Amino acid sequence: MARKRYSDEDVLKLLREIELKLADGDDVRTACRSVGVSDATYYNWRRRFGGMGKSQLSELRGLEKENARLKKIVAELELDKLILKESLNHLKPRA
Repeated sequence: MARKRYSDEDVLKLLREIELKLADGDDVRTACRSVGVSDATYYNWRRRFGGMGKSQLSELRGLEKENARLKKIVAELELDKLILKESLNHLKPRA
């Protein structure tokens, strides 16, 4: 069976559907199968997105984007630092 990718919004929608089915008295396996996902997928999604709304999801995306940008900056600065150290060691007179 081919693997299907869901967007984060779709995941939130499916989680809500499953929660409604659970509230109606279905068990987890039946509720998950009715929306077309495995129960393991449900538990993974619930761990990642549990209790999250659309506004929190957009905030999470913004934070992830900023985190990636900051990691890139740190990596570039670390590289510049190493280059400067090497050039300083190369210019230092040897005794």
